[in-house]
Amino acid sequence: MIQEKILELTEYGLVTGLAAPEDKRFTINRLLELFQLDELKDEVAAAYEKREPMTQETAEDALEGILTEMLDYAAEQGLMPEDTITYRDLFDTKIMSMLMPRPSEVITKFRGLYNHQSAQAATDYFYKLSCDSNYIRRYRIKKDLKWTADTEFGILDITINLSKPEKDPKAIAAAKLAKQSGYPKCLLCKENEGYAGRVNHPARQNHRIIPVTINGSDWFFQYSPYVYYNEHSIIFKGQHTPLKIERATFGKLLDFVEQFPHYFVGSNADLPIVGGSILSHDHFQGGHYEFAMAKALVEKEISFKGFEDVKAGIVKWPMSVIRISAEKKERLIELADKILLAWRGYTDEAAFIFAETDGEPHNTITPIARRRGDLYELDLVLRNNITTEEHPLGVYHPHAKLHHIKKENIGLIEVMGLAVLPARLKKEMADLEQALLDGTSIREDEVLAKHADWVEEFLPKYGFTFGSGLEGEVTPEKLHEIVQTEIGLVFKEVLKDAGVYKCTEEGRTAFMRFVDKVNA
Repeated sequence: MIQEKILELTEYGLVTGLAAPEDKRFTINRLLELFQLDELKDEVAAAYEKREPMTQETAEDALEGILTEMLDYAAEQGLMPEDTITYRDLFDTKIMSMLMPRPSEVITKFRGLYNHQSAQAATDYFYKLSCDSNYIRRYRIKKDLKWTADTEFGILDITINLSKPEKDPKAIAAAKLAKQSGYPKCLLCKENEGYAGRVNHPARQNHRIIPVTINGSDWFFQYSPYVYYNEHSIIFKGQHTPLKIERATFGKLLDFVEQFPHYFVGSNADLPIVGGSILSHDHFQGGHYEFAMAKALVEKEISFKGFEDVKAGIVKWPMSVIRISAEKKERLIELADKILLAWRGYTDEAAFIFAETDGEPHNTITPIARRRGDLYELDLVLRNNITTEEHPLGVYHPHAKLHHIKKENIGLIEVMGLAVLPARLKKEMADLEQALLDGTSIREDEVLAKHADWVEEFLPKYGFTFGSGLEGEVTPEKLHEIVQTEIGLVFKEVLKDAGVYKCTEEGRTAFMRFVDKVNA
């Protein structure tokens, strides 16, 4: 019964703190209005009062079921144009908006916690709000597949992302017919806060953003709805201006970690192929998480002329990383800018590094900032997006033999050691494992054929013969573990492909030529 679900969702709002006890009647009436009901029946309310009260934990577990029943009712009553994933997502966001505090209330509470307790207390509150509001859909995030891979570079994180809903055919068709709008200009713009959405743009009525001043300019702080890692946050510029790596970028990153010392923050590179998916809006990504790259040690200490007070070194990592640290932010900004300018104009034909070809620039940096006690630390990852006939998607990009696992760009998150792999792999790997157990031909399978060379290569490592069938030789659980391990090793190779200087004697010699150039 819809009235019971309205009471249940209202209790959810009270238990999670989205709504205050004084908001109870108001929330019930808003939900009645949304579902086009005129009253709450006394007998329903009386029966509900006898139920076991919710806790935060039981409320979290109950939310998906409550919303599912509400959406089913909305579909039956014709409150949605179609009963599809897209329209259900638009409508359940509208439902959750009935529980949400105004932006001003959220900002006031965040700033109060920040000023009177700590930066972490403020982000703890805001992250919980972003989850409780269903802006971060906990029940979808739980479906993501996650594991780790132990390598000589540290323990890499692997995830197969299942939390992004796939577009249904009806929604795709409706989106084509929908009026094209430039509002909001992109998914990062501040105008998304409270926006109802449409078939070609997600609803954001349950979305809140926190104004932050970074290096004297207006920015905003929010969380990613897909949470690839703990407290995955996005810090975006108030104005819709393109992402650019420049001297000011380093100042902004370091200013942010000064304000939020428990978070790291980094920027995607500012060129296609090596950059992120949204280059049209200047933004950073941060969070309360330590990636494998952050844990990686310096394998070779280096020094920069005039910056003897700045500790520097080359990091033991498959990509090419210069780590610099100092007590004073200004010294890091100066040195990082010097390295960036040198790299922008750097060509080393012997190492196949070209600053530009035919007027197209190729060199840029992916920067990451963090605090280490009293020190500020910057990791500067050298990137190059040159393409060739052999590697049309990029020389320093996953090579073709790895595309069966990872073909997409290597952005900030991957650079730091977290593989975000496509949802297709869940079914493909399950089918692959079954085919290996059964001895079914993989090469003759239209979908699985692309994995055949890879499987043929790794199976002998474990004493198995490709194509012979493995039932009785290995348990399904063990085979699953093997496949996960090998996917992790593929990701390591992906990162090595993306490294402009390889982890070889020749590569390190070439890396030092660039360091010498900076010092020239």
